[in-house]
Amino acid sequence: MAMPLRQSIKVATYLAEQKLRRRDKFPLIVELEPLFACNLKCEGCGKIQHPAGVLKQRMPVAQAVGAVLESGAPMVSIAGGEPLMHPQIDEIVRQLVAKKKYVFLCTNAMLLRKKMDRFRPSPYFAFAVHIDGLRERHDESVAKEGVFDEAVEAIKEAKRRGFRVTTNSTFFNTDTPQTVIEVLNYLNDDLQVDEMMISPAYAYEKAPDQEHFLGVEQTRELFRKAFAGGNRRRWRLNHSPLFLDFLEGKVDFPCTAWAIPNYSLFGWQRPCYLMSDGYVPTYRELIEGTDWDKYGRGKDPRCANCMAHCGYEPTAVLATMGSLKESLRAMRETVAGSKG
Repeated sequence: MAMPLRQSIKVATYLAEQKLRRRDKFPLIVELEPLFACNLKCEGCGKIQHPAGVLKQRMPVAQAVGAVLESGAPMVSIAGGEPLMHPQIDEIVRQLVAKKKYVFLCTNAMLLRKKMDRFRPSPYFAFAVHIDGLRERHDESVAKEGVFDEAVEAIKEAKRRGFRVTTNSTFFNTDTPQTVIEVLNYLNDDLQVDEMMISPAYAYEKAPDQEHFLGVEQTRELFRKAFAGGNRRRWRLNHSPLFLDFLEGKVDFPCTAWAIPNYSLFGWQRPCYLMSDGYVPTYRELIEGTDWDKYGRGKDPRCANCMAHCGYEPTAVLATMGSLKESLRAMRETVAGSKG
């Protein structure tokens, strides 16, 4: 399954408009980071390595909303840090939803039940809860016991209240096809979340744990085996079919990091949220002043093992839109998923 039908139509319309305007670089989704502070210390994340003074900063609402509108992207992923620690996060969400942007609020869910009353269900809004495995594995990855159980209870409560709930799972070289299958079966069948996003861990240079990131061939083998036996068609995965083909090694793509730009307290980040080659104050400067051709596997050694969705999902989406066969394939999966 790809994204919901209504969202698919809006994105397809948006892509058609970009083609008519002959734009070769444009955003699909903005990664918005209105703070870097977090209430956990995940081993695969380097955001909380910033100085204490930076961790205390919170982006003003007008600045956050203005950046998204400046880019023109139809979708927004609000991350951090932990966005629920931002005192005005509900207002940021409210204003973006009012502009009919599809908003995904990424959270570890530790504060979700406490803050849920501040939000309202909407077809344009979803909580995106980070789940990296079942209880023991997830709690180990976030370096704190009890986080998995709290996330599960928060997901159940959000679903009960009518919110869309998606999940985001990152997999490391300590994972096996069976651990991938177990967590996705649980999220899909037991918790019945609306959609699931998956990604191989990228060697984020500031992450405390540098030993457990996946290489390209490891990634392909892991997902090829996990997807076997019809799992890929059965799970409600929030990805294009071609991106899932990419994870399995059936196709290969260049990186299009420009399609998922990152905006944080420092400005627009070059070239993506996983690498930092400086910041610029405007979206236009990011697009026009960045040498995008020097990034990606085979070009920059830092990109050698990257198969993250932020670089390659947009390429898959653009390839889908450029092929009638793949467009029909994606539409069939979307319609099938909407009936499931």
